Amino acid sequence: MFVSTEGPILHADLDAFYASVEQRDDPRLRGRPVIVGGGVVLAASYEAKALGVRTAMGGAQALRLCPHAVVVPPRMAAYSAASKAVFEVFRDTTPVVEGLSIDEAFLDVGGLRRIGGSPSEIARRLRADVLARVGLPITVGVARTKFLAKVASAVAKPDGLLVVPPDEELAFLHPLPVERLWGVGKVTSEKLRSRGIRTVRQVAELPEVDLVSMLGRGAGHHLHALSHGLDPRPVRVGQRRRSMGSQRALGRRRRSMAELDELLVSIVDRLARRLRSASRLTRTVVLRLRFADFTRATRSRTVAEATDHTETLLVAARKLLLEAQSLVYDRGLTLLGISFSNLTPHGSVQLALPFEVEDGIAVDSAVDGIRDRFGSAAITRGSLLGHDPGMAVPLLPD
Repeated sequence: MFVSTEGPILHADLDAFYASVEQRDDPRLRGRPVIVGGGVVLAASYEAKALGVRTAMGGAQALRLCPHAVVVPPRMAAYSAASKAVFEVFRDTTPVVEGLSIDEAFLDVGGLRRIGGSPSEIARRLRADVLARVGLPITVGVARTKFLAKVASAVAKPDGLLVVPPDEELAFLHPLPVERLWGVGKVTSEKLRSRGIRTVRQVAELPEVDLVSMLGRGAGHHLHALSHGLDPRPVRVGQRRRSMGSQRALGRRRRSMAELDELLVSIVDRLARRLRSASRLTRTVVLRLRFADFTRATRSRTVAEATDHTETLLVAARKLLLEAQSLVYDRGLTLLGISFSNLTPHGSVQLALPFEVEDGIAVDSAVDGIRDRFGSAAITRGSLLGHDPGMAVPLLPD
């Protein structure tokens, strides 16, 4: 019997994905600080990150930190092609692949020990194959659980491989800062640190009831389990996303409500088409806002029946933006986003009386057909004529 002391789960994560593609395709950029995107940083090479440049940072601030950086425009088609090629390598490695985004995935290699060797050996071959076939560096974490594998890859970056043996999990995890725990964002981090809790070990030493009291039932149970290395979730193939979203960075310039409405229409129009192409319906529309003082706000509205009708979703989104108008005027808006949640398959919803087909649904179907055949720019709303639709960021298939 082949026995391995290593966990069977790999977390594979491409390094500074957009920037790495640019450095791969232009040898002059290799070893130099590269920023992808002008007004807002979409990605930064590790040479730029070393000087403090971060994703979503304003372009002017990024250049102040790294004045000798090379700024390149994004090439979404190139990133999409690179992602597809990398996922082909993943699927050639194991059939059990769960994509998280276009540049990272979980792989379960537990069933490959007889033919592929230990998980660490498979991980080494995976990294070599991605470099040879796609030309990109990739970091891999190997562990018994998804959470620990993801933490391992984050610690091993860039271009590394880190194996966390089952008998060393807590020794690896506990010295790390609390921000390494899945689900600890800025707000939760501030709550924990204000109470002197800075490491995962300190979280693990707290009674679960104290974490629940401090953070709420869901977050408290979740962080208590993770701090003890507990994560029972398997790698799932064909896992469908639970929400769909899109957002636009607006820079520091003040926008009128009319301009924001144009952006909103553009985002909802694009998202509704994605919803229909995936044969999904949604019940909840979520508005996400980021302000000039870096604070954020989220508003949501649930419609009466699950739908993929553009006009219905747009009405809900417009109401949310109108309700947030005073915040927009007071604080200045730097990011506008919409997402659809409470997604359900198209055929799983109970029909409601009456059964007549709405005219708007027929219009949506006709517009989708034209765009599918002649391209996304072939037809648009009159209110969006001359409007910049923004970049279409590559996404994993639903």
